[in-house]
Amino acid sequence: MNYEKLKTFMIVAEKRSFSEAAKLLYVTQPTITAQIKSLEEELNTKLFERTTKKVELTQSAKILMKYAREMIRLNDMAHKEIMRIEDTVYGELSMGCSFTIGEYILPEFLKIFKGMYPLIQMEVDITNSNNIVSNIKDQRIDVGLIETPIDDPDVIVEPIMEDELILIASSSYLPKQDMKVSLEKLKQLPLIVREKGSGTRAVVNQYLKQAGLTESDLNIVMELGSTEAIKAVVEAGLGVSIISRSAIKKEQELNVLTAHLIQNISFYRFFYIAYGRNQVLKSTTEIFIEELKKMASKAELQIS
Repeated sequence: MNYEKLKTFMIVAEKRSFSEAAKLLYVTQPTITAQIKSLEEELNTKLFERTTKKVELTQSAKILMKYAREMIRLNDMAHKEIMRIEDTVYGELSMGCSFTIGEYILPEFLKIFKGMYPLIQMEVDITNSNNIVSNIKDQRIDVGLIETPIDDPDVIVEPIMEDELILIASSSYLPKQDMKVSLEKLKQLPLIVREKGSGTRAVVNQYLKQAGLTESDLNIVMELGSTEAIKAVVEAGLGVSIISRSAIKKEQELNVLTAHLIQNISFYRFFYIAYGRNQVLKSTTEIFIEELKKMASKAELQIS
């Protein structure tokens, strides 16, 4: 049986949708239909019952699913073994990165990684943590780097490096003696936050909740979809924000943004690496994970 047809069959079966499979595989729906029809003809059986509202698996499809998953896994493992004996690492690697990691941590790592493995072609999508986990489950990407530990049975999430969040303001916004801001003062300050679904926002809310505060206690004046946008608005004096310390290194050197601690709260978190639990990782993915762990453990990436 053809490998691509089996992959198509598995995605249609898992998503219960021909149109969703077409989106995930970046092909037209008629292409999906033709591949499934060809597979049905090869097996001399019907795999799906289609109505206007849903797609149901036949008994034959349920049997095929069990074997197709193993066949795909064995094919991927064979490919990896062959790459190892060739002693040349090449191939593609697609990843998703949450905004803070993608904008301030990943570039330094990629410079080192590409120097070591120049034949690996990389594609990076910078988006929020929720989208990354969804893309891993849909097999749109091979691996993700996220800012919050997401509990999902289909995804393995491992801590990779530590980060600190701090309160930032423009250099003239808060008095110099206010290097530590009280919780009462924090509730009064105009606060600029990341969008819902952001790992940074989730971590901030977690620590504030432990301190007895919720978002409704805060004076949130704006939601923005990127750390760069937040820094620009804070620099303009429109409010304060809580973001990664690693994101304001240049602004601190230029004395346009200042970092402040919040009394009785320390915002520490881990960055995490995420990948599919039931997927055979490609050689390029395994190498990427291994090298990232090495560099993080050696502190070659300075994140604080």
